[in-house]
Amino acid sequence: MSTPSTAPSEMAFFSLLARCGSFSAAARELAVSTPAVSKRLAQMETRLGVQLLHRTTRRIGLTPEGETYLLHARRILAEIDDMEQLVSRTQSTPQGLLRVNATLGFGRSHIAPLISAFARRHPQVQVQLQLSVDPPPLASDAFDVCIRFGEPPDARVIARRIAPNRRLLCASPAYLARRGTPKVPNDLTRHDCIGIRQGDEAYGIWRLSSGRKTEAVKVRGQLSTNDGEIAVNWALAGQGIVMRAEWDIARYLRSGRLQQVLENYQTPPADIHAVYPQRHQAATRVRAFVDFLAAHFEGTTPGH
Repeated sequence: MSTPSTAPSEMAFFSLLARCGSFSAAARELAVSTPAVSKRLAQMETRLGVQLLHRTTRRIGLTPEGETYLLHARRILAEIDDMEQLVSRTQSTPQGLLRVNATLGFGRSHIAPLISAFARRHPQVQVQLQLSVDPPPLASDAFDVCIRFGEPPDARVIARRIAPNRRLLCASPAYLARRGTPKVPNDLTRHDCIGIRQGDEAYGIWRLSSGRKTEAVKVRGQLSTNDGEIAVNWALAGQGIVMRAEWDIARYLRSGRLQQVLENYQTPPADIHAVYPQRHQAATRVRAFVDFLAAHFEGTTPGH
């Protein structure tokens, strides 16, 4: 009887091969010869009746069928790992692969250092951090925990608030001295506003609330980017007004390099959440990581 194509060992082999990106790198990690890796893949493809990878002299690439196989293989392997942790005596010890996604600026400044500390505390957890401008789709199986800003996105996932956060409008003192300070939201239409294209938010529309009244202001300016850190640097250089998370600009407000404007108006919610699929709520590594983040931010204020 032939081995089923869904055997966990085959899925783990293909997942490792896709991660390594070449037959030779996978062979080194598996401690086998490169031809042995190529032969094993060929056997999988013959059994499945489809080509999983494109081969070149140096690299490999996923075919559409390979992408589908890899997506489900990673999910199944993670669920097997969760099940084993749940029923084994090592349930209290976080272990296995933890895939984390975060935004560029916040991920680089705040999440990456915490992952380093978490890894030292839990040596049996392997953490993969990916930073991206936009969060991955909720239906994606590419990540175990995503760090998101704003309202919890969907009832099908678990969202734990790890830190309060506000979006603030600010500019450099030099810009405000040159162009004046806006007093009401509509004044922004006469200012250079630095645009940030991120996520699904309507680009170029800033929403400001006072009491029950919310104003949607169409802003414009000479500069825009998809990187919040670049936008803040432009504001520091006196190029205009920027709307940015308090966690990213608090140190500049405290030092006086940036000055908040329209502080009596509220912007859309920007609290920081750790979001993960409901199927991971029993995963020790996920719970340990989210608890670790929450404990850190509980005693931390923006800019410190």
